[in-house]
Amino acid sequence: MICRCVNSLFAGAKSPGFRRIAAAFLAPVILAALSGPVRAAASPWFSYEQGAVRLIAGGATAGTAKRIDLGLEFRLKPHWKVYWRSPGDAGFPPQIDWTGSTNLAGTETAWPAPERFSVLGLETLGYTDHVVLPIEATLREPGKPVGLTAHLRFLTCADICVPYETTLALALPAGPDVNTREEGLLETWRQKVPSSSAGGPLAIERAGIAGTGENQTLVVHVRAQRPLKSPDVFVEGPPDYGFRKPVVQFAAAGREATLRIGVSPPGKQAPSLVGRKVTLTLVDGDRSVERSLSLVRAAAPAPAPSPGSGLGLLAILGLAVLGGLILNLMPCVLPVLSIKMLTVVSHGGETPARIRTGFVASATGIIVCFLLLGSVAVGLKEIGLAVGWGIQFQQPVFLAFMIAVITLFACNMWGFFEIHLPEALADVAAGHGQHHGRDHAGGFVANFLTGAFATLLATPCTAPFLGTAIGFALSRGAMEIYAVFLALGIGLALPWLLVAAFPALVRHLPRPGLWMITLKRFLSIALVGTAIWLLSVLWFQVGATGTAMIALLMAAIGVSIWQYRHLGDRARTATWVVVGLLTAISMIGASGFSGAGRQEVIAKEAEGVWRPFDLSVVAAEVAKGNIVLVDVTADWCLTCQVNKALVIDRGRVAQLIGSHAIVAMKADWTKPDPAIAAYLKSFGRFGIPFNAVYGPSAPQGVPLPELLTEDNVLAAIRKAGGSAKIATR
Repeated sequence: MICRCVNSLFAGAKSPGFRRIAAAFLAPVILAALSGPVRAAASPWFSYEQGAVRLIAGGATAGTAKRIDLGLEFRLKPHWKVYWRSPGDAGFPPQIDWTGSTNLAGTETAWPAPERFSVLGLETLGYTDHVVLPIEATLREPGKPVGLTAHLRFLTCADICVPYETTLALALPAGPDVNTREEGLLETWRQKVPSSSAGGPLAIERAGIAGTGENQTLVVHVRAQRPLKSPDVFVEGPPDYGFRKPVVQFAAAGREATLRIGVSPPGKQAPSLVGRKVTLTLVDGDRSVERSLSLVRAAAPAPAPSPGSGLGLLAILGLAVLGGLILNLMPCVLPVLSIKMLTVVSHGGETPARIRTGFVASATGIIVCFLLLGSVAVGLKEIGLAVGWGIQFQQPVFLAFMIAVITLFACNMWGFFEIHLPEALADVAAGHGQHHGRDHAGGFVANFLTGAFATLLATPCTAPFLGTAIGFALSRGAMEIYAVFLALGIGLALPWLLVAAFPALVRHLPRPGLWMITLKRFLSIALVGTAIWLLSVLWFQVGATGTAMIALLMAAIGVSIWQYRHLGDRARTATWVVVGLLTAISMIGASGFSGAGRQEVIAKEAEGVWRPFDLSVVAAEVAKGNIVLVDVTADWCLTCQVNKALVIDRGRVAQLIGSHAIVAMKADWTKPDPAIAAYLKSFGRFGIPFNAVYGPSAPQGVPLPELLTEDNVLAAIRKAGGSAKIATR
């Protein structure tokens, strides 16, 4: 019949041989088209406010096999989710009762690898957007019709949770095997189900329990053929136990990792999990594997899973406010002391309303800048890049930009130019009917920029409590990151907010006058010193040639602004164009130079008592019975330099290092280094300074506080098993 159809298509052809050849070639094509995929067998969609769900089949008929492929397909609106087979701290997974089905002996549901959702300290696991749960159904009588009745109960959640129940029905008639297009969809989601095979490209090698009672930690060792990106482990164990988000420590160039998972037992006297059976699901991007095993005793105690893991969000926010307040006293903020002082002095003799407005503007600049830093952190986390406190100082482009900004601030203090808004905008900003609207609005902008500038220069420092708050935030979701960064901004802005609330505090200051010009020029020296410091940091990253080029460009900016006052309006506009071009050239140039200077410094340090950081060497030294001090530092980290000058390079600690009684290792984070970032993350830290001491009694490391003292370093050495070394020195 098909050949007759083809012959009719070519009836006009004169050659019968041509018609036979065409029929021979086209008949199989037409036959394949007629017997190809048909419309999928599926139940009607059950639509609800947050999405829709249906039952699908991979075949249009019952076929001839004993098993058939089914699937439960969810399509969810943005931000809504359904839960995995083990939902975590809350929720329940989709549940199906097949009562009423015909010719059905049983079913087995496969669960694709889920996502983790961390909200307010709760860890839940599930799916968003679109998911298909593959189901393998076993038939009582192969080849006969199948009637499927699925009584479905499920929970969908976002900010609130809504339970649903429905019944999905699907009938598959008897007939030969005919695949449908939905079989491809089922196969796609079957590929996302974690593998259970050992020896694959991703593997869980072993797992053990460290600690006892309420201080238990699950330690999981994993490996991969390709470097791990962001591994996560989901734990299914005894129902009364909870498991937190793991802290990851990488090794072997990212092909191995140790994941430490805090355990929440049902009580202080809860029995150890040693000997208990758990199922572990390891997920790393599009790779996943699961393994069931019995837990053994871990070789050594593990460090705490993450800073602040035992604290609630409100307690962390309190620490963040306190950390931001203390940040005002850190050396990183001292370079902007000149701007702070000028802000206070400039308000002497002014009305309370003007004082309040100026200090509120500075506080607003601080808080807005912190929220922008929080947005950057969220963005970097979403795309899988390293996140940390002060990491922007690792980028020569940012350093060049900051040097240009400081140059502009210094020129402003020298009186080379003044910042004014257009008159119309100034009148709006100052309010209707106020005098000196232009100055008022310009002052608001200047004070706002002062606050933002203070924030950017504060980021190379870590204050007490700040590291705990940052570590808590960056190990969790976007909401926690924004909340903690907002609290940090409020803490740093508290001095400004205090003056804004009580403007009488500056009422006793001298009124502004000519003497302020001399003060401004004197205070500008602090800014020049800051610029020189940033140039020195830049030299370590781009070398002497690149640094000299940028210094010359900054000098050119200074000269351009110096002659600004003597020019007409058009020429003044051209001046700012030139300044913008010089700044852009300096940033582009900074990104184009290699770090020759840094290599020279590293080579010199290698000749001394400090060794380059290598985590595998740390383990080897500890196995020999040695004590190891690891110092994670950077040239742009002023707190690191303070620790070095006051503790590490003097007194008992310096003697121990110089006499080789302990092994000293330096991890230089001046430039981005994924291995160092992963090392910090393994301790729940996302900023520096960071120091840890290792030894026979503490092979997992004893982390030290951000601000070092000789006593806390020596105490950590004793805890690591180095009491004898200290006693003999």
